[in-house]
Amino acid sequence: MTLEERLRVIVHHAYTNSPATRKRFQNIGLTPEDIQTIADLDKLPVLAKDAVVEMQRAQPPFGGLLAIPLTQVEHIYFSPGPLYEPDPSGHDPLHVSMVQEALHQSGFVSGDVVINTLSYHLVPAGLMLDEALTGMGCTVIPGGIGNSDLQVTMMLELGVTGYVGTPSFLMKLIRKSEELGLNWDEFKLNKALVTAEPLPASLRQELEGAYGVQVGNAYATAELGFLAINTTGGLPLTLLPAPIIQVVAPDTGKQVRPGEAGEVVVTNFNFAYPLIRFGTGDMAIYNDPAPGKSSQEERTITLVGRSGEAVKVRGMFVHPNQLRFAVSQVTTFQAIQSVITRPDLRDKFIVKIAPKEWPADVGTAIARIKSEIQQLCRVRVDEVHFVEPDEIPVDAPVLTDLRTWE
Repeated sequence: MTLEERLRVIVHHAYTNSPATRKRFQNIGLTPEDIQTIADLDKLPVLAKDAVVEMQRAQPPFGGLLAIPLTQVEHIYFSPGPLYEPDPSGHDPLHVSMVQEALHQSGFVSGDVVINTLSYHLVPAGLMLDEALTGMGCTVIPGGIGNSDLQVTMMLELGVTGYVGTPSFLMKLIRKSEELGLNWDEFKLNKALVTAEPLPASLRQELEGAYGVQVGNAYATAELGFLAINTTGGLPLTLLPAPIIQVVAPDTGKQVRPGEAGEVVVTNFNFAYPLIRFGTGDMAIYNDPAPGKSSQEERTITLVGRSGEAVKVRGMFVHPNQLRFAVSQVTTFQAIQSVITRPDLRDKFIVKIAPKEWPADVGTAIARIKSEIQQLCRVRVDEVHFVEPDEIPVDAPVLTDLRTWE
């Protein structure tokens, strides 16, 4: 089945069996027949995570979104929000296969012995990876987080070849092996799928260059599972083939154009807990090599932060992490602050930078920074100033909006 065929099936199922979904449609006069293509999803407002929290409080435990009898739910998880989530196992035909796709792309194969350091308590991550790994023929050590001495010993004695968990805990285990006087060359660990926290380029380089660990970096959420993967370095994450992933403008809910930033919005295929146009709250820059012709797995996103931190400047959303990244392409800095004002009914965009070291040619550096910001944020900067650190208040936000709209 294609994504759009699956979309039509899940929309009908959710409308028929999920009271909250049916109400969402009825409130704006939509029926399942109105959603025939992915583009048709733009007709439906984004379902914000905060709204789901309120729905669950008003109608526990699942806010009317559950689309199967409660007796058919095998596990109930808890994720930040707080949110309760039913186990998708057996109810989402693509859920486990997308995790396995990320594992395959990261080099995992049948016969690997894998230490799974993601939590098995309350959240779905540990069991989700466990199910995917055993399903593809791997042997899993359910390590969870902690007991680093014991986990290092098990990794050596059991010939562990793969790791899943956070990148920081992987490095902690490697450091622990060195503290214990063990020779890393005697370990068989040569691949890792990391998630749940950022992977700095320096850490990836160290893991791959110094310790010979091939690293896949996955973007996942507790509610939706694995969504994108990067196995080659850099910031862009390649979307997985499913579920349906859109990047939309927070104010309109419409798909952004390539190179623009928006909120990651997902429609899953979970027949137990169908989430149609669920807003993750994550902001990302969207890239499509062939708009209108590409498949989902040919597109990429670059995560830049959370939606609540973005500020709209001349019609484009700008996120603090976009500014940090753009400036970092030219110079290192101690602090950065942008100020947006609106003299004469036009947005004025000024960026102040406290550099760690002043550039030799300030004019050239300013020109390059302006170019990087315009390329990444799609907004032209009016002024860039290098300043001393004390000229940027310690608690100053990266984006300071001083506009008034009277």
